[in-house]
Amino acid sequence: MSAEQLVSTLEKLHKLHISLFDLSVKKTDIIKSGDMDKLDQSLKDEQKHIAAINTIEAERQKQAQKFLQIRQGSMQKSPTISECLQFATMEEKELLYNAQEKLIDIIQQLKERNDLNQKLTYQSLQFVNMNLSLMQPQRDQATYSRPTNNTKQHSGQRSMFDSKA
Repeated sequence: MSAEQLVSTLEKLHKLHISLFDLSVKKTDIIKSGDMDKLDQSLKDEQKHIAAINTIEAERQKQAQKFLQIRQGSMQKSPTISECLQFATMEEKELLYNAQEKLIDIIQQLKERNDLNQKLTYQSLQFVNMNLSLMQPQRDQATYSRPTNNTKQHSGQRSMFDSKA
């Protein structure tokens, strides 16, 4: 097996990650606008992309296993591209390395965008909680305090219990 199939799979992964990154950029704008319907749809679209990425990733692992089995003669459970690079020819190393670097770059950008979206979501939640607390009436003080001027006000009223009995 040549490294071309592995490079092709890495390019598919790269394209899917670019598409997922584009969705995360749109999600940033949706979070800023506060449109919950669009945010819900965006999350569903992301889930579809993630499922496709997982499928292609499983394919990449199988191809890497075959590649290493042919080149190295042993079977590894989940080989990495770096392990494949050790047993590739010079031409294959260049192709694999370039595909790996492109994938690493887009994954790093995606991670940074997801961190931003997470922070924006947290700030939005804080804003909502602050507005809710401002709209709710304040509760009375929950600590004990000495009653004032309430002593013996009920002297004219009769108690339910007869203390003389």
